[in-house]
Amino acid sequence: MKRRGFTLVEIMIVVAIIALLAAIAIPGLLRARLTANESSAIATVRTISSAAETYRAAQTSPTYPADLDALTTATPAYVTGFVTGGVKSGYTFTLAGDANTYQAVANPVTRGTTGNRSFCTDQTGVIRSAAANYTAAAATACTGDILQ
Repeated sequence: MKRRGFTLVEIMIVVAIIALLAAIAIPGLLRARLTANESSAIATVRTISSAAETYRAAQTSPTYPADLDALTTATPAYVTGFVTGGVKSGYTFTLAGDANTYQAVANPVTRGTTGNRSFCTDQTGVIRSAAANYTAAAATACTGDILQ
């Protein structure tokens, strides 16, 4: 009589090996995702900064955009790719501006899961990071570690 198939012990060993490999791989994948979200947030803050300068140059009386909606709803839009509430790649983006200053901010949606750091830039174009959330406010300089 021929036996076909696997024994219960063999199947349990295979399942244990797969679980062990998953336990090793998943933290690395989550860390990579968090790093990718932070890199995307930095690039988006840089894009918003460039868009704010372009917006100001295009106005008859030079003024920075009051908020992110001014950049996303313009025809043609200065920036795109945001979902409702200024969310993109695990970060919430806000912009506050007036005639002479602006501040663009990126805060993680869930700190520790979608990102560890917050990012900020103002009319100087210097991107800064901090461990705590920023609040976008015109005429307020960004503080924190200089990135670029």
